[in-house]
This record gives sequence, structure tokens and C-alpha cells, in this order.
Amino acid sequence: MIDQKPKVAIVIPCRNEETYIRRCLDSIVSVNYPKDRLEVWVCDGMSKDGTPAIIKEYEEKHSFIHLLVNEKKSTPFALNLGLKKSDAELKIILGAHAEIDQEYIIENLNALSVSKEIGCTGGIIENVYEDQISEVIGNAMSSRFGVGNAHFRTSTKEGYVDTVAFGAYRKEVFERVGYFDEELVRNQDDEFNYRLLKAGFSIYLSKKIRSKYYVRASFSKLYRQYFQYGYWKVFVNKKHGSITTARQVVPLLFVLYLFLGLGLSIIFPPIGVLYLLGILVYLILALLSAFRLQSSFTKGIKTAWVFFLLHYSYGLGYLQGIFQFIVLGKGPQSKQTISSR
Repeated sequence: MIDQKPKVAIVIPCRNEETYIRRCLDSIVSVNYPKDRLEVWVCDGMSKDGTPAIIKEYEEKHSFIHLLVNEKKSTPFALNLGLKKSDAELKIILGAHAEIDQEYIIENLNALSVSKEIGCTGGIIENVYEDQISEVIGNAMSSRFGVGNAHFRTSTKEGYVDTVAFGAYRKEVFERVGYFDEELVRNQDDEFNYRLLKAGFSIYLSKKIRSKYYVRASFSKLYRQYFQYGYWKVFVNKKHGSITTARQVVPLLFVLYLFLGLGLSIIFPPIGVLYLLGILVYLILALLSAFRLQSSFTKGIKTAWVFFLLHYSYGLGYLQGIFQFIVLGKGPQSKQTISSR
């Protein structure tokens, strides 16, 4: 247990989050940590709803909460805006859809104390479902079949990992690694954590670090979100000249199998049997994984559909990214520079 209470900053990018921002800020107000050692920077991206007014309300009540205006309306710019405002020893990035546990800060500090090599810590996300669609989306995103070994979602590991959500970073990480890449609409946290690891720091996941996340309930938004994840991952890979994680290419291989297999089956009909067999195997695995998560037939079918959306949209985005950034050698398309959040 750490006896000293270092200064801690929490940075929250947000835009049009009037439904969720109160819950997020209430959870921070309730956290078990001295408020004179805490500062919160809420970076609002020119919201058109009541979000700024709500933040100002909390700013007036609590001296440690501050509103910043994110004129560029992008997540990495918002993160950097808040991070550069603070000289805190520990800096935490958080989403406006999230709520943190009362011991969230203490447990992050405890995890950091495991080793001086640890530059970032994070924990387990508990999904909160507001309707059936959000439930099946959240369950699919908590499945290894859906997201692979993203341990902060699947809760399958405690220890050293390659990335976490809502990371808590030592101050010296930013001094050595720099800040978030403001070119990236998506994957800015994964890309930053990749640079962190290359710089010699490590990332530690503790199951004692707990947060809740309110899952968005839209298949179409999920599709656009994961398409952008795949698209921007190629941009990151090109920048670093390497693939950051092996799991990112699996959806690409899935999409290539669908497209190339169909084409070859038309040209060489005997191949069609093997092609359909592969699709059948995928469907069986998707359904088995889905029904392990869901008790009802309807929810199971919808969960299997979400698996397909996750894999297909990410893989298709990755494929388009390869064509855009590698084959054509161009920059990002303007429509992909707008976050689907």
C-alpha cells in the first residue's frame, strides 16, 4: 500500500454527453481520494447539447473540476489539452460513458507500486446495458471470440498486457514518450501504449481496478466504430513500420477469405464446397460462443450477428486502409477523420 498521496489528474474527452457526464463526474466526486490532491479536466468538443452547462455546474460546486474547450473536436487533441494542463504525478484518461469505483485511484497506485518499470496501469470494464441491443453488443465485446485477447474486456488475465482502457500513467511516461498522436481519430490509446512499450515501460492490468461503461445501443454505430478502428490501425502500422499486435490481422484474413473465396468459387466451382465449409465452421463457432453468453434464442442469434459485425467491419476498414495508405500512398479520407462516436 502506498502511504503518500501523489497528485492525480483525470482527463475526460467528451462531446454531446449530457446523458452520461453526470454519472461519470459523480463517480469521481465519490472516489476515495483526497480532493486537494485531485484535479479533473473535462475537455468538451463544442457540444451542442447541455453537456457544457452540466460541467460548469460541477465546476462551481467542486474546485478540483475544470472545463476546457476542445475546439478541434477530436479525442487525441482533447486528451493532450487536459494532460498538458497538469503537472500531476499520475494522469488518468477516462471516457464520459464511464464510472469509476471508489477505490479506482488507490488501486491504480497500488498496481504501479508492483514495479518501477510499470508506466501504465488499468483494470476491468464492467458493461452496463440499457436495453437488449446494448446487452448483446456488450456481451459480444466481452467474448474472446469477439475481441480476441483484449484482457480488459474479457477479464481473463491479471498481469502484464499490451494495452488497457482508461490507462493511468506515470508523469515521466509523457516526458519520455510524448503525447497522443493528434492525427489519429481512432486507436490513439493503442498507438500511445505501443510507443510506451517500445520506450521500455510496461503495462499492468489489475482486476482490482474496476470501472463501468455504458454500452452504446446501435448496430450501425458499432459497425462504423469498428470500421474506423481497422482503417486507422493501418495508418498506425505505416507510421511505425510494423504491425503493433498480431490479433489485428485476423479480421482482415476473415474478410479476404469471404471476398477471395467467393471469387474463386465462381471461377472454379469445386472450390465452392471448401469455401462454404469454412463459412459453416465460422457460423458454428459464432453460435456456440453466442449461446454460451446468452440464455435466450433471440439474444444468441443477435450476439452471433454482433460477432460478424465486429469482424467484418474491422477487417473491411483494415482492407480499405491498406488500399488508401499503402497502395495509393495517400492520407486519410476526409469522411474517416470524423469520429463515429
